[in-house]
Amino acid sequence: MARVKPIQIDSMASHSQGVKAKKHLGQHFLNDHSIAERIAQSVQGLDPGAIILEIGPGTGALTRPLIDRFGTAVLALDVDSESVSFLRSAPWMDQNLVLEADFLRMQPTDLPDPTKKLVITGNFPYNISSQILFKLLDWREQSLELTGMFQKEVAERVCAQHGSKTYGILSVLIQTYFEAEYLFTVPPHVFTPPPKVQSGVLRLLRRKESLAPEIPYAHLKRVTKAAFNQRRKTLRNALKSGGLDIDGVSSETLSLRAEQLSPSEFAQLAVAIPGTP
Repeated sequence: MARVKPIQIDSMASHSQGVKAKKHLGQHFLNDHSIAERIAQSVQGLDPGAIILEIGPGTGALTRPLIDRFGTAVLALDVDSESVSFLRSAPWMDQNLVLEADFLRMQPTDLPDPTKKLVITGNFPYNISSQILFKLLDWREQSLELTGMFQKEVAERVCAQHGSKTYGILSVLIQTYFEAEYLFTVPPHVFTPPPKVQSGVLRLLRRKESLAPEIPYAHLKRVTKAAFNQRRKTLRNALKSGGLDIDGVSSETLSLRAEQLSPSEFAQLAVAIPGTP
């Protein structure tokens, strides 16, 4: 990836001139350069040909250290036209590296070069964090990595191990295809406006081989959602309520609850349940 001369960072407070945080977009602008630099340094970006796709750059606090590391490989994507205008006019930003688009509505073919692999990063809006993670799963073949900031509880849930009360659908599905690591916690006061909760930075690296290589993703997702939709019930009752055929599942497995199965065991469960025609 192209390397560039590090940008001289001025006051973070000046970044947001002309850009107001919008509650309906879940915007909380990062105002601490050391945190932004730490996130940028946490991005591995191991493929030199990958696009570093930043979701929701806002006023560019994270964009600038990303450009220091990866140069023109960085592509900043924001649905907020005000943020897009701000970034395109910034003297340190190439306006061709800023796209106005809704990541949740995009397809890989909407990117400038759909053939390139993706490294996704950002200070992700809390109100669409789960949707972003499910989008990552939809783009799992193209996405090598996701390193970024979520609400702390979401980041912990993604990385939770089976047996934990925070372990759930996203834990299983993400960990089936990615290695998940919780990196560090970020306090509210480093944002403008400060959120009412703490944030957590996590890193997801795509596995060389998924834990469910022969199972269609849609089928694994259906089985996992059915199991957790009634997580207090045994798998026998939860899966039957989800309309799944459990005749091929062992009685021992059916006596367990969803949170007791590891991602690998969920893959085995999906194999034992017939998929939809």
